[in-house]
Amino acid sequence: MKVTDTKFVQDYIAMAMHGDALGWHERNGGNFTYWLQDDEVRSIKEELTVSNEWLAIGTSVPYLANQYFLISGTGQFFHNMQKDPTHTIGIIQIDETGEKYQILWGLEAGGKPTSELPTHLMNMEVKAKQTKDANRVIYHCHCPNIIALTFILPLESEVFTRELWEIMTECPVIFPEGVGVVEWMVPGGKQIAIKTSQEMKEHGYNAVIWAHHGMFCSGTDFDQTFGLMHTIEKAAEIWLKVHSVVKVPRQSIPLQGLKDVGQAFGVKLNDSALYEK
Repeated sequence: MKVTDTKFVQDYIAMAMHGDALGWHERNGGNFTYWLQDDEVRSIKEELTVSNEWLAIGTSVPYLANQYFLISGTGQFFHNMQKDPTHTIGIIQIDETGEKYQILWGLEAGGKPTSELPTHLMNMEVKAKQTKDANRVIYHCHCPNIIALTFILPLESEVFTRELWEIMTECPVIFPEGVGVVEWMVPGGKQIAIKTSQEMKEHGYNAVIWAHHGMFCSGTDFDQTFGLMHTIEKAAEIWLKVHSVVKVPRQSIPLQGLKDVGQAFGVKLNDSALYEK
């Protein structure tokens, strides 16, 4: 089967186009990784070209050794994925040590994987271990309302979590673990990869906000991952609208209300965000 005819590639591109339509991927902003299932690899095996040109990842992910990933290319524009997938995205394989990769398909004309590849793979490894390989998507975008919020709220995970929970009832249900927050750091390096993975590993977050930059999400599939990103961004938009009209909202979801929602939907809310104001 042609790579571009597979459901996972078509769903990947559809999600990328959806994010771009919402304004989350200006120019070449954002990046996106999907961990292929074994049957998906088998279905395209004849399309993959083994180059044996192994390149350094920039970190070590031994848990992901020999695995295959669909990734976006560095410097590529999301709005070009649908019309030109072979240049904008690619499939890579990790070597047996978990420290190198080779390009097997796509990224034509000398393309390379996203500069955030170390961050994607480090966090993919963390979430895979936490979820027994259920989480297979990592998605990063520049959602404007969340970015705006990082100029207003203290860069503290429990504060962001509580403010977002209170602004929209669905939030504590969709991300009961809360959201992590990382202070501004230079993108594309090992330090932001380490810090993000620490947040996901130590607190179980599926979403981490990068101050003045964007958001980084993990999920089991495309719909769950995009839905998480979309929910958090929408909550941030509502927060900004409310606080642009009044300095202090007249009412919001009370603390006991949050606890009641958690009980009603059978989710355990992160205790660190259940503080008395």
